[in-house]
Amino acid sequence: MDRLDNTIRPYAWGSPTAIPRLLGVEPTGEPQAEMWMGAHPGAPSRTGRGPLNEVIAEDPERELGRAAVAKFGPRLPFLLKILAAGAPLSLQVHPNLEQAKEGYEDEERRGVPIDAPHRNYKDANHKPELICALTEFDGLCGFRAPDEAAELLAGLDVDSLKPYVDLLHAHPEDAALREVLTAVLSADPEDMAHTVTEAAAACARLGGAYAPYADIAHHYPGDPGVIAAMLLNYVQLRPGEALFLGAGVPHAYLNGLGVEIMANSDNVLRCGLTPKHVDVPELLRIVRFEASDPGVLRPEASPDDEEVYETPIDEFRLSRYVVAEGAAPHDLTRATPQILLCTAGSVRVDGTDRITLAPGQSVFVPAGEKAEVFGSGTIFRATVVA
Repeated sequence: MDRLDNTIRPYAWGSPTAIPRLLGVEPTGEPQAEMWMGAHPGAPSRTGRGPLNEVIAEDPERELGRAAVAKFGPRLPFLLKILAAGAPLSLQVHPNLEQAKEGYEDEERRGVPIDAPHRNYKDANHKPELICALTEFDGLCGFRAPDEAAELLAGLDVDSLKPYVDLLHAHPEDAALREVLTAVLSADPEDMAHTVTEAAAACARLGGAYAPYADIAHHYPGDPGVIAAMLLNYVQLRPGEALFLGAGVPHAYLNGLGVEIMANSDNVLRCGLTPKHVDVPELLRIVRFEASDPGVLRPEASPDDEEVYETPIDEFRLSRYVVAEGAAPHDLTRATPQILLCTAGSVRVDGTDRITLAPGQSVFVPAGEKAEVFGSGTIFRATVVA
């Protein structure tokens, strides 16, 4: 069992205070967006035995278990993060596994450098993800019903948005959504910037349901993603609630602190709210144009007090335990690799050693190694289904 020393990524959208507050340290004044826990080569967790990716590479079956290696290969198939959004992230979608393989192979064949700013596919893997709120958490997830989106846009009373309103009333619904998103992202940049400025002023004036979009426009003035964002469901998560983001579902995180887990991939197609490359044709190939309920997840309790966030993905499985001082320890021993993350209180993990975790601290537990937890606090458990 290894205590993890984790890297914090200083992306511009990060909150300067949320992660320091969780860790009980003084803010640096700089944004602190994500703390990565796992074996991603971009920022692997450090252990007493070396970087976690190198530890796993030395003996994959010992660290991951035979079943996990047979199913996912000799690497940890998930990445766990603490995410702290102080400003909206880019509006984005992720490919499914087949699309990721096709896109990666195509860009490799065409010789697009892996670090090129216009490259879409950094690997051949899909990137489903789950975000679980630790604080009140705001986001966008999936398309609204076109009639609802039309009503929202019409309420702004901006002349240049009226053609989009008419398109959204057309049928079938998937074609209406496709046509509007295509039109928004393909519009003349100067004309669209003017439209967004008018829409932002109306959102600020109207408030209420429009307030989130006024804030988005404040961070990304003139960005067509502001209008694209109004096509999506606005979601407010309470602590403990979660969202699962499958392939092709447009989404963005707006504000809040959460635990995020995802398949180990960097594949992102952006729709807006970013200065980075937006590949409109490829994006339109990936997006699922269907109205959907965001599907807020609440944990399902099991007889041993494990609260599981059920998803259709095998690369990761996220659950949590709320432990109480004096209660019997919870046996978390499992034949698959685990990362245990404390988010509240003080939790002790007994295995080959005893490690005490404070909020924001984590351990890697190799497959099959004993792990019992007790104390007083909340611990999240990340593992795989193998």
